[in-house]
Amino acid sequence: MFASNIKIAEKYNYLEEKFKIGYAFLRQANLASLPVGVIELEQGVKVQVQEYTTIDPAEGKFETHDKHFDIQYMVSGQEYFGLAAREGLQTAVAYNPENDIEFYQEPELFGVLLLKEGEFVVVAPEDAHKPRLVVGRPAAVKKIVIKVPV
Repeated sequence: MFASNIKIAEKYNYLEEKFKIGYAFLRQANLASLPVGVIELEQGVKVQVQEYTTIDPAEGKFETHDKHFDIQYMVSGQEYFGLAAREGLQTAVAYNPENDIEFYQEPELFGVLLLKEGEFVVVAPEDAHKPRLVVGRPAAVKKIVIKVPV
């Protein structure tokens, strides 16, 4: 699955070599055994291995990144993943260039994706996203977030 806005459909090449580095990493057989932390790959691509418990949607915040795409891959567990266009959102916490993140107030309308084990979503700088959301009741998740430079 790939979803985007027609305005940016030709702006990015999601099969560019830097994305392929991330996709190749996700094809490894040992993802479940990776420890939590950061792994540096080629061309500035970084892997963040995360473990957490999903949260109530009221606790989550929409976020964006200016310098990176996210490839968010579910190793184990499942979560709802909120999606909205960045354009027109109201900033809640100003952009932090060190962490490449900005947070937003909840938009009135947004979509939600159910992200299950073995599935991933790619979000561009134009995509606000709200990860880690509970499905039913809080549950443990292991996820890999690959940061691909713009």
